[in-house]
Amino acid sequence: MFDPTNRRQFLNMALLFEGSLAVLALLIGWLVDVDPLRWFSWNWLAVARGLLATVPLFALFVLSYRFAVGPLWRIKRFLVEALGPPLAACRWYELLLIAVLAGSCEEILFRGLFQQWFLPSGRWTALIGSNLLFGLAHCVTPLYALLAGSIGCYLGILLETTDPPNLLVPIVTHTVYDFFAFLVVVRTFRNEQANAIPTNMTESETPAHP
Repeated sequence: MFDPTNRRQFLNMALLFEGSLAVLALLIGWLVDVDPLRWFSWNWLAVARGLLATVPLFALFVLSYRFAVGPLWRIKRFLVEALGPPLAACRWYELLLIAVLAGSCEEILFRGLFQQWFLPSGRWTALIGSNLLFGLAHCVTPLYALLAGSIGCYLGILLETTDPPNLLVPIVTHTVYDFFAFLVVVRTFRNEQANAIPTNMTESETPAHP
């Protein structure tokens, strides 16, 4: 049975799942004769562009997280209650490793494979089609899927507007965004845990509200 506070179990599951996406991308790419890594090349300018592109994306995350209402509140609670315990059990460099794998493997699959595969049908078809799949893969709630698909479109546009296209740009953006989002969720979870009233306190021991 999965224990959300078991660090090793969570890490193994996360690394296996994310790694399998890259394997899936390479397998499908081989079957349909599309190289998911065709648009990947290492250079520092791409890294810098990816870092810069993270700023507006993460700013929107912080705003929606800080002022969460309605469906956004339900998404926040999911992040804190479902992901908070396993993420909080990890060390910072383990969170970074998960973010790197998620950013790399998901971008190889959705941008490197699907966006390239759909491209002969048109740029907009490629962008929308690949990110419909990206949104469905993140379908925690309908709004969460819509937000994920929108983020995917942003990452796809980053890829398209780099000349020549370089998968490293959305990989860096996706990785850094995920890492800092993990840190925010962990901080919220730990603050809530620190402020929670112990469940084993008797009524007489419960602090009185002012």
